[in-house]
Amino acid sequence: MTLQYAPNEQIQVLRVAQWATGKVGARSLRAIIQHSQLELVGLYVHSANKAGKDAGELCGLAPVGIKATQSIDDIIAAKPDCLMYMQEGVVLDDVCKILESGINIVTTRGEFFNPDFMDKTILERTAAACLKGGSTIHATGSSPGFITEAIPLALCSVSRRLDCLTIDEYAYIPESCSPEMVFDVMGYGRQDSGEFDANLLNHMSQCFEQSLSLTAKALGLALDRVEAFGETANAKERIKIADNAYIEAGTIAAQRITVAGIRNDKTILKFRANWYCATELDRPWELGETGWRVNVEGDTPLDVTLRMPRNNEPVAEQMGGYTAHRAVNAIASVCRAEPGIATIVDLPQIIATLS
Repeated sequence: MTLQYAPNEQIQVLRVAQWATGKVGARSLRAIIQHSQLELVGLYVHSANKAGKDAGELCGLAPVGIKATQSIDDIIAAKPDCLMYMQEGVVLDDVCKILESGINIVTTRGEFFNPDFMDKTILERTAAACLKGGSTIHATGSSPGFITEAIPLALCSVSRRLDCLTIDEYAYIPESCSPEMVFDVMGYGRQDSGEFDANLLNHMSQCFEQSLSLTAKALGLALDRVEAFGETANAKERIKIADNAYIEAGTIAAQRITVAGIRNDKTILKFRANWYCATELDRPWELGETGWRVNVEGDTPLDVTLRMPRNNEPVAEQMGGYTAHRAVNAIASVCRAEPGIATIVDLPQIIATLS
C-alpha cells in the first residue's frame, strides 16, 4: 500500500496571534514566525515600551511587518485562527472575549488544564464563551503538561497495573534566575521559620492538581483527592549566587514541593519539584541535574531520566522553549477540535512539524 501525501502547498497555513512576550511568550512568538505552516497576524503586549515595535524585534529576529498592540480589538480584527495566551495571571474577561469572537486559544496557564478541577467561575464563563464562539481552548506546557500528562500516559501504555508513578523535577535555580528572583521572590537565603510559603504551595497545588487528576482519570484511576506539602533544606556552607550576593550557611538553599494524587488512601501519582541553589544540604535529598526523573512502579516498572543539556542559547531562553514549543505544536490540533475546553485526552497526540 502506498500512502499518498498532499504536497506542502496544499497544507493549510493557520493564522496565529501571540498574547504577551515574557520568557515563554517571546519564545512562542519566535517559533510562530519561523514555522512553515503558521502565519503571525497579531501581537498583544502589556508594556507601553513594546507597543508599536515589530514582532521580530521583540523576539530577536528580523522585522516581519507585524506591530505590537495594546488593543484586544486589534487582535480580534486580525481574525487569527488561534491565539497563544501566555501572560502572567489570567484576565478572564479578555479570554472570554477572544473565545466569543470565534478565536481558538492555546494557553500555558494552569487554570485551564482540567474542567473537572477548574475554578467554578472560570469553568462556567469559559465554557459559555466557547459555546458562543464555536471555539476551543487548550492548556499545555512542559510542567505541568508534557511531564505530567504526555510522558506518564506514554510510559503507562505498556502497563496493566500501576502502583505509583513519581515525577521528580530538578532545577538548579541560580542558573536561570536573577539574584533578585532567588532572594526576594523565591525566598532563598532566609532563616527557616518552620512554615512553608503558603502562596507558593497553593499555586503549585492548583496547577498540578488539574494535570495529575486528568492523567489519573485517563488511566481509569480517578483520584479521591490531591494533597500538597512543602519542605526546605539549609545550606551547609556559604554559597555565592552573584557578586556580593550569598546564601549563608544555615539558611534556606533548597525547596521541595510535593503534590500527591490519592486513590483508596494510597498515593498513585506524585509530582515533586526539587528546586535548589546547592547540593550540600542539611537534609539527605537526592538531587539530579536540571530535568526530570519518572519512576513507574507496577507490573512493568520503568525508571526514566530526562536531562536538559545546555545548548548555545541563554539558559532562560532555552528553558522557555520547553514550555512554548509544546503549545505551538498543539495549534493545528486545537484548531481542528470540537468547541469547548479540550484536554490532552480530547486531542490527538501532539506531533511537531519540524523545520
